[in-house]
Amino acid sequence: MPDGVGRYAGGRFKGDDMSDEQTKISRRAALQTALALGAYSAGGSRLALADDARAATNMLWYQKPAQVWTEALPIGNGRIGVMIFGGVARERLQLNDDTLYGGGPYDPSDPQARAALPQVRQLIAAGRYKEAQDLADGKMMAHPLRMPSYQTVGELVLTMGVSSYVSNYRRDLDLDSAMASVRYAQEGVTFTRAMFASPVDDVIVVRLTADHPNAVSFQAGFETPMPAAVRADGGALVLAGTNTPQEGLPAALKYEARVRVINDGGDVAIRDGEISVSRANSVLLLVAIATSYRRYDDVSGDPAAISRARLDAAAAKSYEALRAAHVAEHRRLFGRVSLDLGTTGAADKPTDVRIRNSATTDDPALAALYFQYARYLLISCSRPGTQPANLQGLWNDMPSAPWGSKYTININTEMNYWPAESTNLAECVSPLMQLVREISVTGARTAQVNYGARGWVAHHNTDIWRGTAAIDGAQWGLWPMGGAWLLQNLWDHYDYGRDRAFLAELYPLMKGAATFFLDTLVHDEKSGGWITSPTLSPENPHPFGATLCAGTAMDRQLLRDLFAHCIEAAGILGGDRKFVAACAAARAKLPADRIGKAGQLQEWLEDWDMEAPEQNHRHVSHLYGLYPSGQISVRGTPALAAAAKKSLELRGDLATGWAIAWRINLWARLRDGAHAHSVLKLLLDPSRTYPNMFDAHPPFQIDGNFGGAAGIAEMLLQCVDGEVVLLPALPPAWKDGEVRGLRARGGFEIDIRWRDGRLASAQLRGVSGGTARVRLGESLRTVKIAKGASQRLTAADFA
Repeated sequence: MPDGVGRYAGGRFKGDDMSDEQTKISRRAALQTALALGAYSAGGSRLALADDARAATNMLWYQKPAQVWTEALPIGNGRIGVMIFGGVARERLQLNDDTLYGGGPYDPSDPQARAALPQVRQLIAAGRYKEAQDLADGKMMAHPLRMPSYQTVGELVLTMGVSSYVSNYRRDLDLDSAMASVRYAQEGVTFTRAMFASPVDDVIVVRLTADHPNAVSFQAGFETPMPAAVRADGGALVLAGTNTPQEGLPAALKYEARVRVINDGGDVAIRDGEISVSRANSVLLLVAIATSYRRYDDVSGDPAAISRARLDAAAAKSYEALRAAHVAEHRRLFGRVSLDLGTTGAADKPTDVRIRNSATTDDPALAALYFQYARYLLISCSRPGTQPANLQGLWNDMPSAPWGSKYTININTEMNYWPAESTNLAECVSPLMQLVREISVTGARTAQVNYGARGWVAHHNTDIWRGTAAIDGAQWGLWPMGGAWLLQNLWDHYDYGRDRAFLAELYPLMKGAATFFLDTLVHDEKSGGWITSPTLSPENPHPFGATLCAGTAMDRQLLRDLFAHCIEAAGILGGDRKFVAACAAARAKLPADRIGKAGQLQEWLEDWDMEAPEQNHRHVSHLYGLYPSGQISVRGTPALAAAAKKSLELRGDLATGWAIAWRINLWARLRDGAHAHSVLKLLLDPSRTYPNMFDAHPPFQIDGNFGGAAGIAEMLLQCVDGEVVLLPALPPAWKDGEVRGLRARGGFEIDIRWRDGRLASAQLRGVSGGTARVRLGESLRTVKIAKGASQRLTAADFA
């Protein structure tokens, strides 16, 4: 990864050991910056500060520039993103476009797979798992075997001069306004940079100002590891390049990044591949990025025309107009939810210090910041009309990212969207719906060519080109449930909003996926049921030298949900009796969840768990039924819930970042708030959270951020067993608090206040209108709320 922004010899960065007076000065500077940028709280009021000038709670802030990428701060408008380093001598703005991947359109399906399928199944049925896996590796895998990677556009670099004699340095990211800023004093002049990625005007905006006239001077140029060249074009500097060939696929994409300078005073010149600005009063930089990607099978776009048009449109507006439109659109989503878990003196420290001290410090506000940061990230990397959030959301600085930064759909992509419904960001799911529409097309070919089946299928990964065949190797990739799991997310989108028109769009996709399994399930002689084969329990080896097997617990749980949702949707929409009957018959024949000899929930059809070679495996796939599904619950299925708890205890809490996040949600579903909180502390530890609050797998994967936020919401509000459960797993550490704007299934929005660990009040609003069964502890209350109406409940209402 990049190693920083140069040296700061002679600088006055104070680091973590600031005196109280210096801390107060930094806070006052933060307030001045926030007011200058027009920052407001989520509720619309000016930044609320304590008497010691504490900055707003929805703020990441630091006292020195980023030295490495995981210290830089992200902004994004859903489609384009920037990582901001905040250097004094040299500012780096690392750029991304969510469609810039390697390679080009391809069809990964292989007819050999269909021919080998019966023999692979026979070997699995005979218990010859390693032989089955070897045969599948040779005959049933995708071509190419691996998917091309998400790629970086490059960097826009601003060179200002020396970095010595700098004081009162601060860089921050205001989650409420989605604006980043850098502020410092040098030689008697205070310099400020304000930066945002506008979802309205689809450009990156950078404004450089100083409190003295004629003080803004710098050079701007592009740097990139990609095949590209820089040229001047109509008063703009242009980086024009291509993606790279990967995995045997030729490069098919063109891209362009274009920057224009609008200056107040001073001189501007473009020469030798860079823009030179001297002695300006202020400068506005507008950056547009585009690729030739139009669809997974169409790369005929014109990035030059697109980027030029976006710059022309944005340049016709004032900075104030650009900023106002951006902030209003961001707050439309972000401002729906607020969270207060209490504040201690730890919240006074810079964000990196708080993370470094998180394991040993009482800092409940850090959890609230983490929660809101995840919401900010989802808004910034997944909006209608963009690509879905990938393994790194939107932000990547490499031509070949870790794990390709693709869409891993055996947990990671699904986890990216876990907080979308509960934390009131339903619009952010739109790109996921579009992805499923597209893989239902490419997946229909994979189903026919690889399996001889109707419907559609997707395995454990997909990408910008919408590959759906099994990749990487049979031990990881030959798992046909990826599409079924994505449909669970989309069913949740319907269930939270109860939009019949959306359900009508979703139903054909669910029907296609279910039809594939109706065609491909096989009879299990031991249980007498119907099971998947070949399959695996992601990505865990069983005791027989392989992962490949048949009928895993997760497959059965996913199919129970898929078939049930198809049946329910057909009942709402009407018709399809024959298909509904087939789904009901197949669902009834799926083997039930089983409890093994150690009291655990069995991961496989056979009781292999205690002999499996990786006892502490990161995946807990067999616990899907507990979360995100609701098939297993403490009240509804207490024996299975106890078995799931035993499985969690056997696996242990410490894992990779996203796996820790999953465990938070699982412990919350088990109604153990203290344990869920202890696992959250593991996630917030610097071994799993980078200084910029990105989740560390390691390296960076964004799913842990999203899973962690979902877990915090799950501790405060759950929708299980047809009930809305208030404060089901409230940790003792969060004694007093308040959350506003969470969503519940059935179309409800809820505010909750608690004091001394007990409910003070809950306000339910009927966004869609309907009846809710509301639970507090052992008490249940049924309330009917008309659309647009609300009802307030207190602890006395549950007495």
